[in-house]
Amino acid sequence: MSTDLATPTRLSTLDTLEAEAIHIIREVVAEFERPVLLFSGGKDSVVVLHLATKAFLPGRVPFPVLHVDTGHNFPEVLAFRDETVARLGLTLHVARVQDYLDDGRLHERADGTRNPLQTQPLLDAIAAGRHDAVFGGARRDEDKARAKERIISLRDEFGQWDPRNQRPELWSLYNGRHTPGQHVRAFPISNWTELDIWRYIEREGIALPPLYFAHERDVYSRDGMWRAVGEASPARAEEDVVRRTVRYRTVGDMSCTGAVESDAADVASIVAEVARTTLTERGATRADDRLSEAAMEDRKKDGYF
Repeated sequence: MSTDLATPTRLSTLDTLEAEAIHIIREVVAEFERPVLLFSGGKDSVVVLHLATKAFLPGRVPFPVLHVDTGHNFPEVLAFRDETVARLGLTLHVARVQDYLDDGRLHERADGTRNPLQTQPLLDAIAAGRHDAVFGGARRDEDKARAKERIISLRDEFGQWDPRNQRPELWSLYNGRHTPGQHVRAFPISNWTELDIWRYIEREGIALPPLYFAHERDVYSRDGMWRAVGEASPARAEEDVVRRTVRYRTVGDMSCTGAVESDAADVASIVAEVARTTLTERGATRADDRLSEAAMEDRKKDGYF
């Protein structure tokens, strides 16, 4: 009789992260009645949606997706969003900031960015859909405020987050208890890094909007970032418009999202580029996070993603 012991299987980092994320998604679906996934067409929400499809194969994703459209989103990203939803047979709900501007519930900001204006449409959409759990693609490495947040994060009756009142999550045990009117935000990829995201995209062959890859674009320099020329982000008289080869590390509101100069035209090149960088994508390319030292935390306290 052989006495050889089977060699234990050791999961890779990506396998471990994937298993954790799928576990979180299944736990939320099992525990909550009306979950929804925030889906913008950006890389992080695309990865969360991919994980959700794997979690429930061969069935379909058992919840709808929600996008808060600022009206300043990149057209390429909106097209990708709609193509993805149609391909997977999902139900898409869109909350439009423009509707709130049109009827006076919100007003344009002096700086022109609409990113902070997403909070009220988001909270109203959650209430209208009676969603008790909202999946998001936030990661702890993006921002100090997001680093503070738990994987299952309670929001009060006003949709607000209290960073001083959070629940422990020892041994991967998640506490989803909430009272009527409250809901939770669930972050399956909270423990991932930007590099993990790109390595997973490479491994899984996940499609993304073309903005993530190097391309030529008319841009101008403002606040140390390359801004795209567009209706929502016009250059000022003193700003020179130039043609540059750039790509986007994150694809939010055009009025506050900058590009980086890059010749990384495929996923393998982006993986190598991200491995060398010393700045997070939000720190390098999001003007709305530079409004103050606590800009993200202040928005999250009010109900932001």
